[in-house]
Amino acid sequence: MMSSFRTWAAGAVETLDDPHTDSGTIVASLRDIARINRVFGGCRAAVGRLDEFLAVCPAGASLTLLDVGTGTGDIPRAAAARAGRRGLTLRLVGLERHPAAAREAARQGGLAAVIADGGRLPMRTRSVDLVLCSKLLHHLPGTAGTRLLSEMDRVARRGVVVADIHRSALAAAGIWLASFPLRFHPATRHDGVISVFRGFSPAELHGACAAAHVAATIRSHPGWCLTAAWRPAGAPA
Repeated sequence: MMSSFRTWAAGAVETLDDPHTDSGTIVASLRDIARINRVFGGCRAAVGRLDEFLAVCPAGASLTLLDVGTGTGDIPRAAAARAGRRGLTLRLVGLERHPAAAREAARQGGLAAVIADGGRLPMRTRSVDLVLCSKLLHHLPGTAGTRLLSEMDRVARRGVVVADIHRSALAAAGIWLASFPLRFHPATRHDGVISVFRGFSPAELHGACAAAHVAATIRSHPGWCLTAAWRPAGAPA
């Protein structure tokens, strides 16, 4: 049964991946995703992994954080708040390929929004302290995903965190059922189920990182979240 749903999801088109999707639907769906991140723990999981890198930085330090596929920018803003409690400053850059998403992230405040392709990051090698990517990798199977991971490894100085979905039929049912009381946009309900079945097992996420030649530590988190984190070659301890 699971393999049948995976096959279906592989051939389905998510609303956010459709270039013809209107701006209003994109913004509504991204706002719903920010709520999913809060309710199901995706934000907490990603920020917790970023905090592993922040914990070794001296108070008063100022660092850059690039969030690839930032959506509304909810996770980097939460990371900046956590860093502030450590006496650190995070300067945030959110990257999006949707102009409507970039405008929404900028409107929410707290970060600079850039329109670009995650497979060709417009940053110099080792030019950003930390790189984050949440719930984007499952949209990019095969070589596209490998390029994204390699690019994030290239530009990062201190660390990279990838957060995505732990594939589960229960998770798919949960997001579908929760979408009604939470009043999600129909596009979010549609995309959410597809995304779950495009998610990863821990071994698959480890394999995706290995294909990009990065030695990531994989962790499972409550709310069907998976994270991978690693230090680029030559990163400070």
